[in-house]
Amino acid sequence: MPTLTIRDLPAEVLERLRRRAAEERRSLNQQAIYLLDLALRSERFSPAAQVEAWLRLGKWRSSKSAEQEISEIYAARTLGRPVKL
Repeated sequence: MPTLTIRDLPAEVLERLRRRAAEERRSLNQQAIYLLDLALRSERFSPAAQVEAWLRLGKWRSSKSAEQEISEIYAARTLGRPVKL
């Protein structure tokens, strides 16, 4: 079976993963696989939901609105490649 290495994992994320694994009586590896599978099976975030998640994580570093950022991203894309969001 393939192996995945995750680099630069924030300590607080690892600690939350450890706690959740213990609560659900899974190994750290089993919990990571479970959560990845769960996330990948769920519906994709809408752009607004993604921005909200970034804001909660403190990762949004723009003075522009989400709509402005999305519009600029679309405008910068290479034509001819269909992109589904």
